Amino acid sequence: MFRSVLAAVMALPLLLSAAEVSAQDDPSLISFGAGWWDLVAGDDDQADFRLEYRHGQRFLHVVKPWAGLEVTTAGGFWGGAGLLVDIYLGRRIVLTGSTGVGGFYEGDGKDLGSPVEFRSTIELGYRFNDRSRLSLAFGHLSNAGIGDSNPGTEVLTLYYHLPINRLFE
Repeated sequence: MFRSVLAAVMALPLLLSAAEVSAQDDPSLISFGAGWWDLVAGDDDQADFRLEYRHGQRFLHVVKPWAGLEVTTAGGFWGGAGLLVDIYLGRRIVLTGSTGVGGFYEGDGKDLGSPVEFRSTIELGYRFNDRSRLSLAFGHLSNAGIGDSNPGTEVLTLYYHLPINRLFE
């Protein structure tokens, strides 16, 4: 037990320095996602598709802005913006937490109780040499109690994040 703790403490500076180097060279990303809407409740299963912009520059040393659009196969639509934090676990693995607020239209799908919905997501990804990423995200969309009702929904999303500069090569 003592050896494990000592090894972890000794490895921490190496992981943190690798994480800092990784964070410094992170570009702005265009993100494409496809997923499963209403995963947990399951009373309104549908496909979910996302397009997002994630800024590469960090503000206040940790946060980055993002903006995105989300559509479902039942004609639902969410568009919003927020902040995210990338935590680098070495050079390749990136843990991302994000939150945002936006406008929601239910289409023929689940009524989330308000035209204003908040989105929170946790994501684990793998970063390739070209700085693109492949990640799996779990998110929650709800009105935080400001609407008539607040059923919320969960979405499981597979993302591919492409550095924007690669679009113009």
